[in-house]
Amino acid sequence: MEPRLKQHYETQAKSALQEEFGFVNPHQIPRLEKIVINVGVGQATKNQKFLDSVLEELAIITGQKPVVNRARRSISNFALREGMPVGASVTLRKDRMWFFLDRLISTAIPRIRDFRGLRTRSFDGRGNYTMGVKEQIMFPEINYDQVNQIHGMDITFVTSTDKDDEAVALLRQLGFPFRGHVPVAIGAGA
Repeated sequence: MEPRLKQHYETQAKSALQEEFGFVNPHQIPRLEKIVINVGVGQATKNQKFLDSVLEELAIITGQKPVVNRARRSISNFALREGMPVGASVTLRKDRMWFFLDRLISTAIPRIRDFRGLRTRSFDGRGNYTMGVKEQIMFPEINYDQVNQIHGMDITFVTSTDKDDEAVALLRQLGFPFRGHVPVAIGAGA
C-alpha cells in the first residue's frame, strides 16, 4: 500500500510546485529526502534506564530501531568521557518517512497543547526545517501510564532544495500547519 502523503505529493503537490516556481526540469521540483528524529539524553551517564526508555519510545514512534549517539571527546566540565551515550536518533527514508509524516501532521501535531502553528523561522538557510517537540506523549503510540520521564526531541525534515522559500512551499503542500496559513486538505474526497 502506497502512503497517502506520497500519493498526494506525486499527483498534486509536484504539479503545484512546478507551476508556482516555473520549473522546466522535473528534477528541479523539491522533494522530501529524509526525516531525522534526535533526542538528547544528557542524563544517560547517570541513569541507564532513562536511555533504555528513550530508545524504546523512539522505536515505538518511528517503527525503526534507533541508534545511540556517543560523545566524540571528553569534556570535564560536563563530566563527560569519550564514548559515553549522549543521545539517540533515527533516520527515516522512503515509505517509513511518508507514514511517519502523515501520522505527525494528522494525529500528533493537533494533540500539542496551546498549538498556534509551526514557525517558519526554523529553516536553516539550506532548505531544511527543524521543529522541536517538548513532550513525547503527543504521539498516540506512547502510553502515558508507562512513561518514566517526559523528554523532548528535534525532528528535522531534509529536502532536496537549498532554498528556504521552495522548502516552505513544499512543506505547505504536504500539509504542514505553519502560522498564518491554512493547511492544504490532503485526501479530501477520497
